[in-house]
Amino acid sequence: MDYVLTTNCLDKRYRNFQALNGLTMHIPKGAIYGFVGKNGAGKTTLLRLVCGLQEPTSGSFTLYGIRNDERDIVKARRRIGAVVETPSIYPDMTAEDNLKQQYLVLGLPSFEGLRDILKLVGLGETGKKKVKNFSLGMRQRLGIAIALVGDPDFLILDEPVNGLDPQGIVEVRELILRLNRERQITVLISSHILDELAKIATYYGFIDSGRILKEVSKAELEAACRKCIHVEVTDTKVLAHILHTANVDHKILSATSAEIYAKVNISKLAAELAKENCEIFSMQEKDEDLESYFFSLVGGSSYE
Repeated sequence: MDYVLTTNCLDKRYRNFQALNGLTMHIPKGAIYGFVGKNGAGKTTLLRLVCGLQEPTSGSFTLYGIRNDERDIVKARRRIGAVVETPSIYPDMTAEDNLKQQYLVLGLPSFEGLRDILKLVGLGETGKKKVKNFSLGMRQRLGIAIALVGDPDFLILDEPVNGLDPQGIVEVRELILRLNRERQITVLISSHILDELAKIATYYGFIDSGRILKEVSKAELEAACRKCIHVEVTDTKVLAHILHTANVDHKILSATSAEIYAKVNISKLAAELAKENCEIFSMQEKDEDLESYFFSLVGGSSYE
């Protein structure tokens, strides 16, 4: 598999605080990579290291095949567009003037493509309206527009929908999907809004205490989070025998609990169990989501 970014045992220490602790991750080319972790887990630190805003204490990362300690890492970073923490915008300027400033910062020879970028992010008709009068969603889209100057093929977004209203969230979501599908831009997204992240991500990395716990594809996650019926009975040995005979996919959790991964005729199942003197205490549909999966990895019940 072709990777845009890989990290190898990456460490970052701030005096007595270990922000990253042997972090190893792999971001496939063309992916929308959802970076999931609690506050303080090390997400933003990793993004800052990749963008060159800070240096790692130890370990390394490779961007487009170039290690962070090689001279050409500067060229590799030119292929990145990033919005880390908050968008860098000038509130007293228009959207167009904000983009012009970024063109100048990057030393681009002309403003070619500027209006196309504004149109792409839905800000093509803002005219002379100053950014300070934009909604939060419009500002977020402007931040992404600025990150797109220079035609990057790797986009890093830190909490891109944080604080947005439902309409703003939809607009940013659709923009990210369009950039990925139409322009083949690889996207790394750090986000707290996990149900929203689940709508767009194709790969996931779960981070806790500065270390990657697990990386999975969307297909692997969906397989792990598939719907099931959680059942409590007097004896799962009897239940297992009946389900196995009927060729029903299931998992025994304990002597009294199990999960059934198929639709079943409850009346028929109860009757079959009764013949073997096995009673059903309870049955409940279960559909594990991204947040539940995350907590099954790290433990706890609060994302903050």
